[in-house]
Amino acid sequence: MSLDELSPRTLSAERVERYLRRHGLAASKGRSQNHLVDGHILEQIVELAEVTPGRQVLEIGPGLGILTGALLDAGASVVAVEVDRRLVGHLQTRFEGVEEGRFRLVEANVLDVPLEDLVSTPFDVVANLPYHITSPVMHTILGGELRPERFVLMVQREVAERISAPPGGMSYLSVFVQYHATVRVALVVPASAFEPAPSVESAVLVGEVQPRRLSPADEEQLWRLVQAGFRERRKMLHNVLPRQLPQVGRERFEVAMATVGIAPDRRPQTLSVEEWIALADAIGPFE
Repeated sequence: MSLDELSPRTLSAERVERYLRRHGLAASKGRSQNHLVDGHILEQIVELAEVTPGRQVLEIGPGLGILTGALLDAGASVVAVEVDRRLVGHLQTRFEGVEEGRFRLVEANVLDVPLEDLVSTPFDVVANLPYHITSPVMHTILGGELRPERFVLMVQREVAERISAPPGGMSYLSVFVQYHATVRVALVVPASAFEPAPSVESAVLVGEVQPRRLSPADEEQLWRLVQAGFRERRKMLHNVLPRQLPQVGRERFEVAMATVGIAPDRRPQTLSVEEWIALADAIGPFE
Protein backbone atom coordinates (compact mmCIF):
# COMPACT_ATOMS: atom_id res chain seq x y z
CA MET A 1 0.00 0.00 0.00
CA SER A 2 1.54 3.30 -1.08
CA LEU A 3 1.93 6.14 1.37
CA ASP A 4 2.10 8.53 -1.59
CA GLU A 5 -1.48 7.72 -2.51
CA LEU A 6 -2.71 10.01 0.28
CA SER A 7 0.16 12.50 0.35
CA PRO A 8 -0.38 16.28 0.06
CA ARG A 9 0.81 16.17 -3.57
CA THR A 10 -1.87 13.75 -4.73
CA LEU A 11 -4.73 14.35 -2.29
CA SER A 12 -8.21 15.05 -3.67
CA ALA A 13 -11.84 14.30 -2.82
CA GLU A 14 -12.11 11.85 -5.71
CA ARG A 15 -8.96 9.99 -4.72
CA VAL A 16 -10.02 9.68 -1.07
CA GLU A 17 -13.54 8.58 -2.06
CA ARG A 18 -12.10 5.81 -4.25
CA TYR A 19 -9.67 4.86 -1.49
CA LEU A 20 -12.48 4.52 1.05
CA ARG A 21 -14.53 2.33 -1.31
CA ARG A 22 -11.59 0.14 -2.28
CA HIS A 23 -10.67 -0.58 1.34
CA GLY A 24 -14.24 -0.85 2.68
CA LEU A 25 -13.75 2.07 5.06
CA ALA A 26 -16.93 4.10 4.64
CA ALA A 27 -16.90 7.08 7.01
CA SER A 28 -18.88 6.68 10.24
CA LYS A 29 -21.22 9.62 10.90
CA GLY A 30 -21.60 8.54 14.52
CA ARG A 31 -17.86 9.01 15.02
CA SER A 32 -17.69 12.32 13.14
CA GLN A 33 -15.36 10.84 10.50
CA ASN A 34 -14.59 13.43 7.83
CA HIS A 35 -11.31 12.87 6.00
CA LEU A 36 -9.22 15.84 4.89
CA VAL A 37 -8.84 15.91 1.10
CA ASP A 38 -7.14 19.28 0.53
CA GLY A 39 -3.37 18.87 0.23
CA HIS A 40 -2.69 22.59 0.60
CA ILE A 41 -4.53 22.75 3.91
CA LEU A 42 -2.74 19.59 5.07
CA GLU A 43 0.59 21.27 4.39
CA GLN A 44 -0.54 24.39 6.28
CA ILE A 45 -1.49 22.31 9.32
CA VAL A 46 1.92 20.64 9.39
CA GLU A 47 3.57 24.04 9.00
CA LEU A 48 1.52 25.40 11.93
CA ALA A 49 2.58 22.39 14.00
CA GLU A 50 6.22 23.51 13.66
CA VAL A 51 7.38 19.89 13.79
CA THR A 52 11.08 19.29 14.41
CA PRO A 53 12.86 15.94 13.82
CA GLY A 54 12.05 13.52 16.63
CA ARG A 55 9.38 15.74 18.17
CA GLN A 56 6.75 13.66 19.97
CA VAL A 57 3.25 14.33 18.64
CA LEU A 58 -0.02 12.93 19.95
CA GLU A 59 -2.61 12.56 17.18
CA ILE A 60 -6.23 11.91 18.17
CA GLY A 61 -8.45 10.19 15.61
CA PRO A 62 -5.95 9.63 12.78
CA GLY A 63 -8.57 8.07 10.51
CA LEU A 64 -6.93 7.02 7.25
CA GLY A 65 -3.59 8.40 8.41
CA ILE A 66 -3.56 11.37 6.02
CA LEU A 67 -2.27 13.80 8.66
CA THR A 68 -0.22 11.02 10.27
CA GLY A 69 1.77 10.46 7.10
CA ALA A 70 2.44 14.18 6.69
CA LEU A 71 3.63 14.46 10.31
CA LEU A 72 5.93 11.47 9.89
CA ASP A 73 7.32 12.95 6.67
CA ALA A 74 8.06 16.15 8.63
CA GLY A 75 10.12 14.14 11.13
CA ALA A 76 7.69 13.74 14.02
CA SER A 77 7.43 10.68 16.23
CA VAL A 78 3.68 10.06 16.27
CA VAL A 79 1.50 8.41 18.90
CA ALA A 80 -1.85 7.90 17.16
CA VAL A 81 -4.98 7.02 19.14
CA GLU A 82 -7.84 5.54 17.12
CA VAL A 83 -11.08 4.06 18.45
CA ASP A 84 -12.40 2.55 15.18
CA ARG A 85 -11.13 -1.03 14.87
CA ARG A 86 -11.48 -1.00 11.08
CA LEU A 87 -9.18 2.00 10.84
CA VAL A 88 -6.74 0.55 13.37
CA GLY A 89 -6.20 -2.46 11.10
CA HIS A 90 -5.77 -0.19 8.10
CA LEU A 91 -3.26 2.06 9.92
CA GLN A 92 -1.23 -0.91 11.12
CA THR A 93 -0.82 -2.06 7.53
CA ARG A 94 -0.28 1.38 6.07
CA PHE A 95 2.54 2.33 8.46
CA GLU A 96 4.13 -1.06 9.07
CA GLY A 97 7.33 0.04 7.34
CA VAL A 98 7.89 3.14 9.48
CA GLU A 99 11.17 3.22 11.39
CA GLU A 100 10.87 1.62 14.82
CA GLY A 101 10.10 4.10 17.59
CA ARG A 102 8.63 6.72 15.27
CA PHE A 103 5.05 5.46 15.12
CA ARG A 104 2.91 3.98 17.86
CA LEU A 105 -0.74 3.09 17.29
CA VAL A 106 -3.12 2.76 20.25
CA GLU A 107 -6.60 1.33 19.81
CA ALA A 108 -8.65 3.22 22.38
CA ASN A 109 -10.96 6.11 23.11
CA VAL A 110 -8.49 8.83 24.05
CA LEU A 111 -10.86 9.99 26.81
CA ASP A 112 -10.46 6.63 28.55
CA VAL A 113 -6.65 6.52 28.60
CA PRO A 114 -4.44 8.59 30.95
CA LEU A 115 -2.15 10.84 28.94
CA GLU A 116 0.76 9.45 30.94
CA ASP A 117 0.13 6.07 29.29
CA LEU A 118 0.44 7.60 25.83
CA VAL A 119 3.13 10.29 25.88
CA SER A 120 5.81 11.88 28.00
CA THR A 121 6.94 15.47 28.18
CA PRO A 122 7.71 17.32 25.99
CA PHE A 123 5.02 16.66 23.40
CA ASP A 124 2.50 18.44 21.17
CA VAL A 125 -1.03 17.54 20.10
CA VAL A 126 -1.88 17.79 16.40
CA ALA A 127 -5.19 16.40 15.21
CA ASN A 128 -8.24 16.64 13.02
CA LEU A 129 -10.56 16.13 15.99
CA PRO A 130 -13.88 14.30 15.83
CA TYR A 131 -16.04 17.35 16.48
CA HIS A 132 -18.35 15.79 19.05
CA ILE A 133 -15.47 15.27 21.50
CA THR A 134 -13.79 18.68 21.21
CA SER A 135 -14.71 19.91 24.69
CA PRO A 136 -13.77 16.73 26.60
CA VAL A 137 -10.51 16.48 24.63
CA MET A 138 -9.59 20.04 25.60
CA HIS A 139 -10.20 19.17 29.25
CA THR A 140 -8.18 15.96 28.89
CA ILE A 141 -5.09 17.54 27.33
CA LEU A 142 -5.10 20.70 29.47
CA GLY A 143 -6.69 19.77 32.78
CA GLY A 144 -4.19 17.22 34.09
CA GLU A 145 -0.64 17.43 35.37
CA LEU A 146 0.84 16.34 32.02
CA ARG A 147 0.09 18.91 29.32
CA PRO A 148 1.37 19.51 25.78
CA GLU A 149 3.56 22.49 24.96
CA ARG A 150 1.52 23.25 21.86
CA PHE A 151 -1.66 22.09 20.16
CA VAL A 152 -2.86 22.44 16.57
CA LEU A 153 -6.43 21.19 16.28
CA MET A 154 -8.94 21.12 13.46
CA VAL A 155 -12.35 21.72 15.04
CA GLN A 156 -15.73 23.11 14.05
CA ARG A 157 -15.31 26.79 13.16
CA GLU A 158 -18.01 27.94 15.58
CA VAL A 159 -16.29 26.10 18.43
CA ALA A 160 -12.84 27.46 17.50
CA GLU A 161 -14.20 31.00 17.49
CA ARG A 162 -15.94 30.42 20.82
CA ILE A 163 -12.77 29.06 22.40
CA SER A 164 -10.67 32.01 21.20
CA ALA A 165 -13.35 34.66 21.83
CA PRO A 166 -12.48 37.90 23.66
CA PRO A 167 -14.43 39.12 26.70
CA GLY A 168 -17.99 39.79 25.59
CA GLY A 169 -18.27 36.44 23.84
CA MET A 170 -16.69 34.16 26.44
CA SER A 171 -18.01 30.76 27.48
CA TYR A 172 -16.91 28.33 30.17
CA LEU A 173 -14.83 26.49 27.57
CA SER A 174 -13.10 29.67 26.38
CA VAL A 175 -12.24 30.67 29.97
CA PHE A 176 -10.87 27.18 30.63
CA VAL A 177 -8.75 26.99 27.48
CA GLN A 178 -7.52 30.59 27.67
CA TYR A 179 -6.47 30.05 31.30
CA HIS A 180 -4.17 27.28 30.10
CA ALA A 181 -3.04 28.59 26.71
CA THR A 182 -2.69 31.51 24.35
CA VAL A 183 -5.00 30.57 21.49
CA ARG A 184 -5.82 31.82 18.01
CA VAL A 185 -7.77 30.72 14.97
CA ALA A 186 -5.02 30.27 12.40
CA LEU A 187 -6.99 28.96 9.44
CA VAL A 188 -10.62 28.67 8.33
CA VAL A 189 -11.32 25.48 6.37
CA PRO A 190 -14.32 25.08 4.04
CA ALA A 191 -16.52 22.01 4.15
CA SER A 192 -15.32 21.09 0.64
CA ALA A 193 -11.90 20.26 2.13
CA PHE A 194 -13.32 17.01 3.55
CA GLU A 195 -14.77 13.72 2.31
CA PRO A 196 -17.56 13.36 3.15
CA ALA A 197 -18.14 17.11 3.41
CA PRO A 198 -19.56 18.13 6.80
CA SER A 199 -22.47 20.56 7.08
CA VAL A 200 -20.31 23.22 8.78
CA GLU A 201 -17.04 25.05 8.21
CA SER A 202 -13.98 24.07 10.21
CA ALA A 203 -11.03 25.97 11.61
CA VAL A 204 -7.52 25.23 12.83
CA LEU A 205 -7.01 26.32 16.42
CA VAL A 206 -3.43 26.87 17.57
CA GLY A 207 -2.55 27.05 21.24
CA GLU A 208 0.67 27.76 23.10
CA VAL A 209 0.31 26.23 26.57
CA GLN A 210 1.35 28.54 29.41
CA PRO A 211 2.64 27.79 32.93
CA ARG A 212 -0.06 27.21 35.50
CA ARG A 213 -0.98 30.31 37.48
CA LEU A 214 -2.75 28.70 40.42
CA SER A 215 -2.34 25.76 42.77
CA PRO A 216 -4.56 22.70 42.16
CA ALA A 217 -6.83 23.69 45.07
CA ASP A 218 -7.19 27.25 43.79
CA GLU A 219 -7.85 25.99 40.27
CA GLU A 220 -10.66 23.80 41.57
CA GLN A 221 -12.24 26.82 43.30
CA LEU A 222 -11.85 28.89 40.14
CA TRP A 223 -13.65 26.33 37.97
CA ARG A 224 -16.47 25.98 40.49
CA LEU A 225 -16.94 29.74 40.36
CA VAL A 226 -16.78 29.97 36.55
CA GLN A 227 -19.15 27.02 36.12
CA ALA A 228 -21.61 28.64 38.52
CA GLY A 229 -21.51 31.88 36.55
CA PHE A 230 -22.13 30.23 33.19
CA ARG A 231 -25.09 28.18 34.36
CA GLU A 232 -27.08 31.38 33.77
CA ARG A 233 -24.83 33.19 31.33
CA ARG A 234 -27.36 35.87 30.41
CA LYS A 235 -28.00 36.89 34.02
CA MET A 236 -26.16 39.56 35.98
CA LEU A 237 -23.35 38.27 38.19
CA HIS A 238 -24.72 39.75 41.40
CA ASN A 239 -27.84 37.64 40.87
CA VAL A 240 -26.50 34.41 39.37
CA LEU A 241 -23.52 33.80 41.67
CA PRO A 242 -25.42 33.98 45.01
CA ARG A 243 -28.15 31.82 43.50
CA GLN A 244 -25.74 29.15 42.22
CA LEU A 245 -23.36 29.26 45.22
CA PRO A 246 -25.63 30.12 48.16
CA GLN A 247 -23.01 28.90 50.67
CA VAL A 248 -20.86 31.91 49.81
CA GLY A 249 -23.55 34.48 50.46
CA ARG A 250 -24.62 37.59 48.54
CA GLU A 251 -22.70 40.03 50.74
CA ARG A 252 -19.41 38.20 50.24
CA PHE A 253 -19.88 38.25 46.47
CA GLU A 254 -20.73 41.95 46.48
CA VAL A 255 -17.65 42.81 48.55
CA ALA A 256 -15.40 40.67 46.31
CA MET A 257 -16.73 42.23 43.10
CA ALA A 258 -16.28 45.72 44.50
CA THR A 259 -12.75 44.86 45.63
CA VAL A 260 -11.63 43.84 42.13
CA GLY A 261 -13.67 46.47 40.29
CA ILE A 262 -16.25 44.23 38.62
CA ALA A 263 -19.61 45.99 38.29
CA PRO A 264 -22.44 43.87 39.76
CA ASP A 265 -24.50 44.14 36.56
CA ARG A 266 -21.76 42.51 34.45
CA ARG A 267 -22.66 39.20 32.80
CA PRO A 268 -20.42 36.09 32.86
CA GLN A 269 -19.48 36.25 29.16
CA THR A 270 -17.97 39.73 29.62
CA LEU A 271 -15.31 38.73 32.15
CA SER A 272 -11.75 38.01 31.09
CA VAL A 273 -9.74 35.10 32.48
CA GLU A 274 -7.79 37.57 34.64
CA GLU A 275 -11.01 38.98 36.10
CA TRP A 276 -12.29 35.50 36.98
CA ILE A 277 -8.98 34.72 38.70
CA ALA A 278 -9.08 38.02 40.61
CA LEU A 279 -12.69 37.44 41.65
CA ALA A 280 -11.97 33.93 42.87
CA ASP A 281 -9.01 35.23 44.87
CA ALA A 282 -11.11 37.99 46.42
CA ILE A 283 -13.87 35.56 47.41
CA GLY A 284 -11.41 33.11 48.93
CA PRO A 285 -12.00 29.44 49.76
CA PHE A 286 -15.56 28.15 49.97
CA GLU A 287 -17.16 24.75 50.39
